[in-house]
Amino acid sequence: MLAALAYAVLGLALWRPIARASDVRPTGTIGRSCLLGAIALHGVGLATAVLASDGLYLSWALALSTAMWLGMIVFWIENFLLRLDSLLLLLLPIAALVSLLAAVFPQGYLVPHASNDWLRVHLLIAMTAYGLITVAALHAMLMTVLDRHLHRPIESAGEQGAIGRAMGAMPPLLTLEQLLFRLIWIGFGVLTLTVLTGIIVSLRLGGHALPMDHKTVFTLLSWVTFGVLLAGRHIQGWRGRIALRWTLAGFAFLLLSYTGSRFVLEVILQRGTLG
Repeated sequence: MLAALAYAVLGLALWRPIARASDVRPTGTIGRSCLLGAIALHGVGLATAVLASDGLYLSWALALSTAMWLGMIVFWIENFLLRLDSLLLLLLPIAALVSLLAAVFPQGYLVPHASNDWLRVHLLIAMTAYGLITVAALHAMLMTVLDRHLHRPIESAGEQGAIGRAMGAMPPLLTLEQLLFRLIWIGFGVLTLTVLTGIIVSLRLGGHALPMDHKTVFTLLSWVTFGVLLAGRHIQGWRGRIALRWTLAGFAFLLLSYTGSRFVLEVILQRGTLG
């Protein structure tokens, strides 16, 4: 709840000048420090909810919140390399919402075999991949909105609304596209490690390399989707809307691999055990 409040306050501080027909203010040292404080609060909240004396607790909301937390860390580091302050207009409200969901739906389930070192490594790598691809998907959504905004008739500065001014403050599409593919390359590499460590864990705990349950199927579909996207980028020079569609499709598969199924089990069907 504290993390959600911190993200919301920082988001309001960015959106307020835009609502008053002003420009996006660059995030200075104080702003970056406040953002780091919000991320730290988020991390403490997740550690309290996930780590317990009797093992590890997870749920659809905690998994989504962990992915968002890792994504915010990635953004905070990336912002030192590229000035991407305006992306916070999108990231902060989403981070506040996701943190709030984790607080509203705190129920989780105890992860079986949580004492297994390979399983812990696998979960850490999987959550990292989830976070990277979540940020990549948010970038793709932002680029889609920005692309449509750029193709609208040009409005005068006085006629632009808050959304128009926010879109005008975004980095160029080319810069966003370069960052998008950097995230996808890293995310694809970590997702590959997720699949490999998952195979090892399955062999050690179940005796099967790839149990064909919904998590495995959707994870492999996501891995294949991003692999095809990167191959298409390298061979055919894919970019623009084609790249955005493939990115969102890969993210959708990854979302369904865990969060979507756990949401159905825990919220709709009211089941807290593994399904």
